[in-house]
Amino acid sequence: MADLTTGSPAPDFTLPRNGGDSLTLSSLRGKPVVLYFYPKDDTSGCTTEAIAFSSLSADFEAAGATVIGISPDSVKSHDKFIAKHGLSLALAADEDKSVLEAYGVWKEKSMYGRTYMGVERSTFLIDPEGKIAAIWPKVKVAGHAEAVLKTVTELPAR
Repeated sequence: MADLTTGSPAPDFTLPRNGGDSLTLSSLRGKPVVLYFYPKDDTSGCTTEAIAFSSLSADFEAAGATVIGISPDSVKSHDKFIAKHGLSLALAADEDKSVLEAYGVWKEKSMYGRTYMGVERSTFLIDPEGKIAAIWPKVKVAGHAEAVLKTVTELPAR
């Protein structure tokens, strides 16, 4: 899949999440969902991003939105990451990368002349009907959670 645009139906998924439960996107219909895809637990940019989303969790909640972070890390890694940084959001484990691929964020990247496959830091806002309302590709972490929150609060009321 991968060529998702605003207005496209958001690919549904069920993934294991921190704390041992699983999370199904379609079960969250009726309210906005922020899916943010990030490369790796407990690395500097990913930690900064998770803390930023976490620190705004009350504001996202007030706007009726659920925030979910998704990476290829395991649930065990997510649990440690959450405990270490006191995070207050759901982190889903996409170890087989099927959701990363469905959203088109599992990409070839290059660093120091070497190419490899990895997660392109991206965020998708899913509206209450399950359609993509906004996409932030190639996210720069500074100010990102605030920009997403602003867009969530501007969604038309149902």
